[in-house]
Amino acid sequence: MTTSAHDSRPAAPPQLPGPQVHDRHPLALALFGLTVVSGLIDAVSYLGLGQVFTANMTGNVVVIAFALAGAPGFSVPGSLTSLAAFLLGAVLAGRLAARHTPARRGRWLRTALALEVALHGAAAAVVFARGADGSVRYLVIALVAVAMGIRNGTVRGLGVPDLTTTVLTLTLTGLAAESRLAGGTAPRRRRRILAVATMLAGAVPGAVLVLHGQLAWTLVAAAVLAGVTALLYRE
Repeated sequence: MTTSAHDSRPAAPPQLPGPQVHDRHPLALALFGLTVVSGLIDAVSYLGLGQVFTANMTGNVVVIAFALAGAPGFSVPGSLTSLAAFLLGAVLAGRLAARHTPARRGRWLRTALALEVALHGAAAAVVFARGADGSVRYLVIALVAVAMGIRNGTVRGLGVPDLTTTVLTLTLTGLAAESRLAGGTAPRRRRRILAVATMLAGAVPGAVLVLHGQLAWTLVAAAVLAGVTALLYRE
């Protein structure tokens, strides 16, 4: 008996039920918590590590372009370090996803968060011990960027709309373009507003801490909050 070419194709991987996650679902609540962490990390990287992004690679690419054009205050080596480390983290996230089925989503996310906590904690330890100046800064950038690459790769795989935890451009676009003012039905309006609010809830205290010389403690706060999120997440 022969097998047709259609039948011999590998089965498509099962899809995660991300779009069906409501705002009070444990996964959505965990992602809101991680959005707060992203606000803290953005404050650390941009304000404390030389105007480098470790979670938002669109911003990093633009920063590299500014530096190449000769704009003062931007670092090509710092941004390239962040970009390379972020991509490494995303590769690790892909490897991690391949080891977990959709039915083991909880374990998948908790494993990714454990790695993020460890990397943020390691970055904090480096800053406490050596500061964040000179060549040490690149090590801190790399540790945080790997963590955020793992986070972004994992959250992308989970596929929950409007909860990327690190980027708000599409969230804000949807909030405006699908609003009743624009003739839409304003779907997921509360989720989108909460995503913006939770980013601000991390970025404001993060900026205050970094501007007052508490870079290491901001990283500790990020690690602790990510760890608490992992411990509270049950599905």
